[in-house]
Amino acid sequence: MDYQKILNTIHEEISYPNAIGKVAAYIPELAKVDPKKFGMHLYCRDSEHYSFGDSQEKFSIQSISKVFTLTMAMQLLGESLWERVDVEPSGDPFNSLTQLEYEQGIPRNPFINAGALVIADVLVSNLKDPKKDLLEFVRKLTGNNEINYDLKVAESEKSTGYRNYGLANYMKALGNIKNDVEPILDFYFHQCSLAMSCEELAKAFMIFANEGKILGTEEKIISKKRVKRINALMQTCGFYDEAGEFSFEVGLPGKSGVGGGIVAIHPSQYSVAVWSPLLNPKGNSELGMAALEKLTTLTGFSIF
Repeated sequence: MDYQKILNTIHEEISYPNAIGKVAAYIPELAKVDPKKFGMHLYCRDSEHYSFGDSQEKFSIQSISKVFTLTMAMQLLGESLWERVDVEPSGDPFNSLTQLEYEQGIPRNPFINAGALVIADVLVSNLKDPKKDLLEFVRKLTGNNEINYDLKVAESEKSTGYRNYGLANYMKALGNIKNDVEPILDFYFHQCSLAMSCEELAKAFMIFANEGKILGTEEKIISKKRVKRINALMQTCGFYDEAGEFSFEVGLPGKSGVGGGIVAIHPSQYSVAVWSPLLNPKGNSELGMAALEKLTTLTGFSIF
């Protein structure tokens, strides 16, 4: 498969001038990002790399970080984690309060904000320094010790994160947040502010395409069974109320973030990350969705 030729075709056929999306202006720091940025990086199981555009530039990965924290929480709690968070698609926006009321404080899945806050609570409960541990985990997956939090983005999220405070306090009232709300939100805002490039994200997500092992060293990070669970959740819940559309159009497990990034994996084949900060009405990267649909169309295969 000539992946570079395919990526070049995607770059030629999908471009900024044709997009109508908007950057995530509700987080002030994200509103400053150049809307013309567009990059893509594909990392193959044979260790080859293919890319175009702004694939080396770091950006705020936002909700893509929820896959990393879920992986860490599953390692800590195992199956008991699912007593506090469900595994069903939400069908609602990522920051919805409505479902929590109906479902007594048990978030529908770990990728909506409420679910990610429960996961953050688990990590704060079980780790001495969760912010440091998350950084070390991501740096290990990528082999890059320069990855860090964007503190301006973290502070920007904190200053406007009223709905997340509301979600955490509501779950605290219903007994599904065990710690004080402040350290939970502090960790959550930092995890969302992680700054990574498409190349770094593709490297980090290779463990989900490589049966839980770091490609190259083959060091086991997570069991094959848990990789299966995480990939299933990415397939059904990785794009909130657009998860069905992504499965229909692209056909790969993946995760999006309002920073404009999307990461997807084809088990035993590749991991791929794309970044364009222009978001569609559902909060997913407009050009990113189109690029990944084009990728599976041009290669001729998805997981289905």
